[in-house]
Amino acid sequence: MLHIKSAKHISNYKIWVSFDDGTAGEVNLEKSLIGPIFQPLKNINIFSKVSVDPELETIVWPNGADLAPEFVKELHNKQQANLQ
Repeated sequence: MLHIKSAKHISNYKIWVSFDDGTAGEVNLEKSLIGPIFQPLKNINIFSKVSVDPELETIVWPNGADLAPEFVKELHNKQQANLQ
């Protein structure tokens, strides 16, 4: 099972994440903020408050929104592939 070890807001809708499998990198979440729970995150001030839930090891926001590590990792892999 994959877990997120750390997450940090970089700019706009980009975060830097590190996973417990040793990989890390930038992920742009702008196109992933779909649905009512993610609507408040379109405000950069709220989005920038991303953190890692210490128990579940997922990325979370103060409004209760969260993203599974597997989803974030898949998005990271796709975005990295598009850069090559």
